[in-house]
Amino acid sequence: MPAVRRRESIRPPSSLGRRCARAAVPLLAALLLSPLAQAALKVGDSAPRFTAPAAVAGKAFDFDMGAALAKGPVVLYFFPKAFTQGCTMEAHAFAEATPRFAAMGARVVGMSHDDIETLKRFSTEACRDQFAVASDPQAKTIRAYDASAAADPRRADRISYVIGQDGKVGFVHIGSDPDEHVRLTEAAVKRLAR
Repeated sequence: MPAVRRRESIRPPSSLGRRCARAAVPLLAALLLSPLAQAALKVGDSAPRFTAPAAVAGKAFDFDMGAALAKGPVVLYFFPKAFTQGCTMEAHAFAEATPRFAAMGARVVGMSHDDIETLKRFSTEACRDQFAVASDPQAKTIRAYDASAAADPRRADRISYVIGQDGKVGFVHIGSDPDEHVRLTEAAVKRLAR
């Protein structure tokens, strides 16, 4: 008598796939939201001092955070990559707001991992000669401010800090809306000025 193969009861892959997907959703959400939940620098923390090659109006210079803070508060905003749509929109918005920041005694400086030659062009074309953009190709300052993008730690996430003259973080904002960074940092500088 030939051997009869017994069918094993196995769950269909779609059921297993659904269970895996349900289990992965909280993990994926945690990974995606983790930058929002944890800016390493909190309000009241000391902001790391740094120097970096920078450009304003197409001209290179050495930006020194300590020297800038001696003159007033600093709005330090990190952006992922020059000449991308969101970063160009954000630069335009900060350029329009720069005179208002200056009236409150604050300086604006953007920072990305882009090289200085790229940022020289970006400072004129996107920043409209209004504020400095600093280069951090090794991502040292990006890491010091915990502004690394989750997908690529060499690049910056879109995060803004307002740093008071005392060198302390007065405001932190992380988000993808470029205009919101300008609006919220401007409000934070106004609060500092009181």
